[in-house]
Amino acid sequence: MARDLWSLVLISLFFSACAATTFRPISDGHRSAASELFVPIDGSYGSLEDTYEALRTVQILKVDRSIDISPHTCPVVSEILKDSSSQTKDVYYALGVNSILGCHIDSGIYEAVISRLQSVIKGANSLYDFYYSIKGLLVIKDQGISVVLENAGDAFHSIKALSQSGGRWRFSSNDAESSTYAAGLALEALAGVVSLADSDIDQSTIGIVKNDIRKLFDSIESYDDGAFYFDEKYDAEHQSPLSTSASVVRGLTAFAAVTSGMLKIPGDKILGLANFFLSIGIPGTTKDFYNQIESLACLEDNRLAVPLILSLPTAILSSTSKDQLKVKVTTVLGSHSPPLTVKLVQASRLDSKSSPVLSHQELKFDPESSFHSLDILPTSMDVGKYLFVFELSVHDPEHKHVYATGGQIEAFIYYTGLINIESAEIAVLDSDVDAVETKQKLDLSKDNVVSLSADHLQKIILSFQLTTPLGLAFKPHQVFLKLRHETKVEHMFVLKNSGKLFEIKLDLLALVEKFYYLSGKYDIELTVGDISMENSFLKSLGHIDLQLPEPSEKATHPPVPLLDPYSRFGPKPEISHIFRAPEKRPPQELSYAFLSATLLPFLGFLIGLMRLGVNLKNFPSAALPATFSNLFHAGIAGVLILYLLFWLKLDLFTTLKFLSFLGVFLVFAGHRTLSQHASASAKQKSA
Repeated sequence: MARDLWSLVLISLFFSACAATTFRPISDGHRSAASELFVPIDGSYGSLEDTYEALRTVQILKVDRSIDISPHTCPVVSEILKDSSSQTKDVYYALGVNSILGCHIDSGIYEAVISRLQSVIKGANSLYDFYYSIKGLLVIKDQGISVVLENAGDAFHSIKALSQSGGRWRFSSNDAESSTYAAGLALEALAGVVSLADSDIDQSTIGIVKNDIRKLFDSIESYDDGAFYFDEKYDAEHQSPLSTSASVVRGLTAFAAVTSGMLKIPGDKILGLANFFLSIGIPGTTKDFYNQIESLACLEDNRLAVPLILSLPTAILSSTSKDQLKVKVTTVLGSHSPPLTVKLVQASRLDSKSSPVLSHQELKFDPESSFHSLDILPTSMDVGKYLFVFELSVHDPEHKHVYATGGQIEAFIYYTGLINIESAEIAVLDSDVDAVETKQKLDLSKDNVVSLSADHLQKIILSFQLTTPLGLAFKPHQVFLKLRHETKVEHMFVLKNSGKLFEIKLDLLALVEKFYYLSGKYDIELTVGDISMENSFLKSLGHIDLQLPEPSEKATHPPVPLLDPYSRFGPKPEISHIFRAPEKRPPQELSYAFLSATLLPFLGFLIGLMRLGVNLKNFPSAALPATFSNLFHAGIAGVLILYLLFWLKLDLFTTLKFLSFLGVFLVFAGHRTLSQHASASAKQKSA
């Protein structure tokens, strides 16, 4: 188990070191991810935009759709196309979804949509209006319906008027800032105008657009691994480098497809854009997934240069199994491998200043597997990390400018083998003169059971030699010695090397504090590992009994080890809480007696009213005064009821909230009641 874990650690270290420079074309991993990511819910992918992007991605990757969304989606598409008030964006995506699903749309609906989109283009004042209208007309034209853009020249100039310096575009004439993302939309719209025009567009204007494209590519950014990308400087749209680069690629390839002549975009930048999209791996969102696959599909078939990706099926070659060096050259979607020659310019070991072990060898091509391979590796090739430099050249001279190969391509390869482990021994030395008291030979290719003993006045020494199959010194990435006390307290030491020899000397007198003065049995473990070492190991060598002095009062106490290091992830003990025992209450009879005593004041109040001769003779008889008097007394009753509810159920804040409304009501009703009573009294006195 420990050996398997160690292998996983080494492999992860390898891929983390090489992933930045390894680009692989789209494979079955993307297709599998697409089938899991684009899953319809209740027969729908969501909005029409999400539906189109999902269908388009699945279409490019040639993934079978297990669920037919036509019954749910086609009625929505038909409704959007019939509704004359639909947004141009919704109309475009409805047309795009229909072009893939093949919904039954009447020809009359298409004619109405064409007329509506033509009208939008005539009055358009924003880039989005141009973009979605022209793209919608292109979708209709691709379905075999005749579409001709009226006043195509005016539309072309209107879109071109939104361009600014640096090859970027504005979203509308009111925007002061220009956008790289908008440049991609504008190029797509301009390409659509050229496709829909009934006559040729002015070539001088097209030449100006080509110059804008070259300026736009002057602002392209790059990573150290050769990936190129466009970043958005206009923050209003909040576009990521992925969506910005995807917009430019769609616009660039669309414009190049409908115009004559070359755009003079360097092939290394086209290849760098492809490497950028491939370096993302498998995106986690549907929008990023669509932008990645759609952009690669545009680069897969374009007039500028089709990027070719050289990938290694495995970047680890084994000397023991006599692995062959194999490479594969395909387009970005992995659809085909063009006829070309792959040459190995040179292969050099990174940790050596000697001459290259390989140079100027042509790899053989196998048409059945589409692999280019080098059958025999030189016998002088030792284990280690190598830099291989490849060069691609197209056979047919006419197609040299069709593909972007990137010139020389570098790849890191690990050549692995069995490392010789010799002269291994462990010994206990006397501290004074380093005289050997106990020494045992070790065979690190087998299991060892070492039993040693030492005190704090002695030293422990462990040594061994590592050599490659060619007899050279080998320095692995990790060489550790671990001592584990019987209380599970561990101590790790790194072995240093001098040429072939690895050695460590532990002075126990200097380590007593590090060992927390813990005497007893210590298990000994040795770890030696490297990505190039096929016989990496983590071995238990045995144990050693140490007799250390008693700790002083100020000595550091050893940490309390966990009985089970994984116990912290398990269920915790149940927490049982016992509430305080309730206080002793008085007898029930006493409580009732106290309640009766609290009612005595109320009885006294009623008796007082009767003795004073209170009556209702002065209660107003007119309708309006009687209404306000009733409301006033009802409000007082409401306040008393609220007090009762506060005593039984309500909290203070809820009571105050209701009391605030009742207070306002009482002030209003009481004021009207008292005003009318005072007016009636004044009339009686005057009479």
